[in-house]
Amino acid sequence: MLAEVLTQLALVISILVPVSVVVFIGRERLARTRSEWRSRLRTAAPVIAVLLCVLLINRVARQTAPELSRQIGFHLSGAFYDLEGELILIFQSIQTPETTAYFSAIYVYGYTFLLIFPVIAYFTLSDTRIFRRLLTAYALNYSIGLLLYIFVIAYGPRNMMPAEFAGRMLYETNPQYQWLTSEVNASTNVFPSLHTSMSATVAAFAWKTRSEFPKWHLIAVVLAVSVAISTMYLGIHWGIDVAAGTMLAAACVDLSDRLVDRWSVAELSEQFADRLPWPQKQE
Repeated sequence: MLAEVLTQLALVISILVPVSVVVFIGRERLARTRSEWRSRLRTAAPVIAVLLCVLLINRVARQTAPELSRQIGFHLSGAFYDLEGELILIFQSIQTPETTAYFSAIYVYGYTFLLIFPVIAYFTLSDTRIFRRLLTAYALNYSIGLLLYIFVIAYGPRNMMPAEFAGRMLYETNPQYQWLTSEVNASTNVFPSLHTSMSATVAAFAWKTRSEFPKWHLIAVVLAVSVAISTMYLGIHWGIDVAAGTMLAAACVDLSDRLVDRWSVAELSEQFADRLPWPQKQE
């Protein structure tokens, strides 16, 4: 079943990405990328390596983190319910089979596309700083998110109020998705909403690059908002989780700007050479 779901997801993304490349990137940037991809890859290699390590650690940790969380984590499900109450049920007012289908598709397909396409788009920019900052922000989101998942034990609204979400929970309308989400999520991993934080991160970068990709930033914002709403509509996250995810995204975007170097290697070498106490050899 998992292989079937992954095949379906890959098929959808394989359609959306090429269409988006044509619409949002264009031939000129693609042509330039074909001649510069090696140098760009070399420049971004350290950040790519860090992100891959973070993803690998997350993959391994998610198998052991639930047990560790039970030992040292704080149980906050009741606190979230006491603080937020049944406010999340406001989405019942827009519940229809069509909205359920839309938000289910957004939660799985829209979210996956939203994470993948910017990586491709920003790699086509000659200046790799945005590309490196995006990957750094991704790594920060996953790293901080994992730590919070270990220390905060909380169940989502669908677990606390299952009767109220009958008919619009993701696994009721699309039971096959459970095979996919169970690979990356646990029922206690709701604070913060990483779906929200990652989507908001993409939206923030899309806004920053609106001059380079004027059509993309509007689509990115709509998708990011839809993803955040989908997590609450489907009963997966509380509004508190979404608010925390938004704040996490803001922090990761800011940190990525601070961590990624703003100068080229050549400029840094020149600055370092100027500060040496001895005269440099003249060519």
